[in-house]
Amino acid sequence: MTKAVAQPYQNRRVYQDVSAVAALELDTQLMLRVRDGDAASFGLLLDRHRNPVVHFLYRMVQNQAVAEELAQEVFLRVYRSRTTYEPTAKFTTWLFRIATHLALNWIRDGRNEKGVESLDAKAGDGLARQVTDRDPGVEHRLVKEARIEEIRRAIHSLPAKQRAAVLMHKYEEMEYTQIACVLRCSESAVKSLLFRAYQRLRERLAHMA
Repeated sequence: MTKAVAQPYQNRRVYQDVSAVAALELDTQLMLRVRDGDAASFGLLLDRHRNPVVHFLYRMVQNQAVAEELAQEVFLRVYRSRTTYEPTAKFTTWLFRIATHLALNWIRDGRNEKGVESLDAKAGDGLARQVTDRDPGVEHRLVKEARIEEIRRAIHSLPAKQRAAVLMHKYEEMEYTQIACVLRCSESAVKSLLFRAYQRLRERLAHMA
């Protein structure tokens, strides 16, 4: 790579790193203000992180109402812990540790057997009505939605900790060190979890390759 080509690339990497640090510092600053009694800063944290937390929880428990309820509990715990907060790790790492803990407890307690929407019912008559439409665009969309649904089911079939690791790694783009902090295990254990999870997904989704 020539110096002329490398320079813009390096500048872009530096800008990305600075942006990441700025985001980290903002979350930390906001939480420290919350610790000092600034309720408005908690509202800002909620606005910044609520949707990612809800999406993560939904992928874990496969129930929107439960995901919303658990997300409320996550932020309630964050607020209750404000007086003892210390920025020893990324705010998002701490946040997803709480979310993962609640999701794993919900799954472990078997509450996912209660009130979960039937996937077959969801796809039932709605799908039947749509296939009568001869529009190629509709057919393409249905095929895409079916593939996404199959991937979603495959991920949901993973053991809970493997599922959490995959969701944080693939969808939240968290690093091994962050996932290890969330799951309270070593980086090598995270890599092992991900290796087994991706192997199972490859086997289950081999027909889609």
